[in-house]
Amino acid sequence: MDWSKIKTIFIVTFLILDVYLFYQFVKIRDANKYELITEISFEDKLKADEIHYVELPKTPIKDQYISAKPKAFSKEELAKLKGQTVYLKNATTLESTLDKPIQLNSKFEEASMSSFLKENVLYSEHYAFWEKNDKKNTITYLQQYEGDTFFNNLSGMITFYFNKDNQIYAYEQTYLEGIEKLTAKQEILPPLKAIETLHQKGMLKPKSKITKVELGYATLIQLAASQVMAPTWHIVVDNKQDLFVNAFEGQIIDFKNDENKVVE
Repeated sequence: MDWSKIKTIFIVTFLILDVYLFYQFVKIRDANKYELITEISFEDKLKADEIHYVELPKTPIKDQYISAKPKAFSKEELAKLKGQTVYLKNATTLESTLDKPIQLNSKFEEASMSSFLKENVLYSEHYAFWEKNDKKNTITYLQQYEGDTFFNNLSGMITFYFNKDNQIYAYEQTYLEGIEKLTAKQEILPPLKAIETLHQKGMLKPKSKITKVELGYATLIQLAASQVMAPTWHIVVDNKQDLFVNAFEGQIIDFKNDENKVVE
């Protein structure tokens, strides 16, 4: 074959390849522009509704499904607890009545519980303060794993009870053990997308403020002896309303039912 013809074929081939690559580049660039416009559009909607939010966790964030099982407390563990009368409500629920009630300050502070927890409660380092409920006279601590909270998990919780004199007189405890990572880490829903889901469902009122955004876990599958938990966004509105969004699937989770209800 003539060399000039070969050279022409190569030139034409490379021109076609360049055109194809340029087309792909433009396609990707336009797609990225569309995503940016969509995000800006949602932020404009928040501004129009005068909905403000705190600084969001940085993305991309990756997480995974985990499993755990309720711990059956042993007699040896109960024997370690001094200054209290302890018994098992069932194999996995410890109940305690304090010999001497703990006086709380009129203005409750989390730090005021630290010493008592460390000295008198099993595995206390694995729990973090959740809420003080003056209507129910309870103070709740939730179990954590690698700094992430197990939201509303009845199998990983401490509930303290206080009386009309503002004294803690008893508590109930459950604990999750055997925590395992079930899958490889994968990218989760960005926090702004979780907020957008709540906005689309009408769960964010105009002139409200998102005061806290954090990642934790919520039970996805509850089995007799164990449970599977999924990464979940916890979004607090006006320091009083707790909202939850599955960080993989984007569904809103309602904890008001006995089972985690998904809001379609």
